[in-house]
Amino acid sequence: MSEPTKSTHDKAFQINLDKRFYGTFAEIGAGQEVARWFFQVGGAAGTIAKSISAYDMKFSDAIYGAGERYVSEPRLMNMIDYEYDLLIERLSEKRGAENAFFAFANTVSARNYLGTNECHGWLGIKFQVQPQSDPNYVIAHVHMRDKENILQQEALGIFGVNLTWAALYLHANPEDLIESLMDGLNMDRIEVDMVRFQGPLFSNVDNRLMALQLVEKNLTNAALIGPDGSIQQPSDVFHKKSVLMERGSFRPVTHVNIDMMTGARKALIKNATAKDPDFDESKIVEVMEITMRNLLSTGVIDHKDFLARADLITAMGKHVLISNYARFYRLSHFFWRYTKAPIGIVLGVPNVEEILNEKYYHILEGGILEAFGRLFKNDLRLYIYPYKDPQLGEITTVHDLQPPEKLTLLFRYLTENDYIHPIEDYDENIMHIFSRNVLTKIRERDEEWETMVPPEVAKIIKERWYFGYRP
Repeated sequence: MSEPTKSTHDKAFQINLDKRFYGTFAEIGAGQEVARWFFQVGGAAGTIAKSISAYDMKFSDAIYGAGERYVSEPRLMNMIDYEYDLLIERLSEKRGAENAFFAFANTVSARNYLGTNECHGWLGIKFQVQPQSDPNYVIAHVHMRDKENILQQEALGIFGVNLTWAALYLHANPEDLIESLMDGLNMDRIEVDMVRFQGPLFSNVDNRLMALQLVEKNLTNAALIGPDGSIQQPSDVFHKKSVLMERGSFRPVTHVNIDMMTGARKALIKNATAKDPDFDESKIVEVMEITMRNLLSTGVIDHKDFLARADLITAMGKHVLISNYARFYRLSHFFWRYTKAPIGIVLGVPNVEEILNEKYYHILEGGILEAFGRLFKNDLRLYIYPYKDPQLGEITTVHDLQPPEKLTLLFRYLTENDYIHPIEDYDENIMHIFSRNVLTKIRERDEEWETMVPPEVAKIIKERWYFGYRP
């Protein structure tokens, strides 16, 4: 049987009683919420070298350096590194042989008086596991969901203790570390949309799998991987940017996947420029999304398979989004949290038939009307790629669709008002390609598969033997 979950009190008290650890707490934005736990449980004198809260911007800048954004990862890293280096400088001679040092920091924007601000924060710890060992980092970004400031402070304190305790005692198993971050909490109070591990302890940790864990363990509904393979915070990437997103299995990425994105991009630029002649197309973020439902299609998540898909998507210069958003109206709400710029969701004709199925919206009081109201709330369009029948060779566009009779007028309204927009620039010669057929040919050693995917994709599959490939 697994051990019972420790309370926040017990975690803080365990750290205070452990003579090995000694460190600093530096907190900006919501009070000394984490340090308070260590002071109030007793024994803090054996653990805390210093606790600081530099609220005033000039004080903060004087200590940690000036910055444009105070609630940001660069500010957090400056805080952690500054406090850790100070510990080493001032205490290594006296305590370095017997203590493992740590520096915990957070910079947070809790709910203001009017409730008009984004409630989020960066938290992290830089720590040794043994005296005089090299330091390691665990960095996290959270959104605070409580409606009252005092409740947000409470949740932040619990999360900070969880993070400190998990880093010091669960670092050997990052998956357990991630799961323990929500002890005493749930996603109605705290959402963790980014965690990054770095340092010699975590040299074998793939942070992309840790991003997957955040979604799989219900710490967040979506996690983002950048084209360089790094874990990214969605608000940093999507802030005031246009987003073009394609959902699929990408197992593997094919010529059709790229053609869909290319055609939709041209249509989005045309539509956006018609409204705003100064529209900057360089600020379009292209995302390929894989849902947890897709990853769990076989019953369990194959981590190697997921990493293969992520490698191929990033090789094409796209972001990877892992999400729990089975319904598109929930996905649109996710993007609207970060931007009001034009958003495009790229779909094939068969997907349109699916989203017109009313059975998917029975949980909403307003049914399909409420779902579409949420989906098209702001400047969002569905860009629809045509379908070519593999047997008959006939091409079906969105204009050829015949929705259920009682939805005919609704569908007509959406198409005539350009909420649903056809992709007209496409390559008919590649429309016979489906990922499942490519996968079959790879496993059967039929070399035709190489003509069905971009050269970058073929190169990686062959070099790394993905999807059952053998020379």
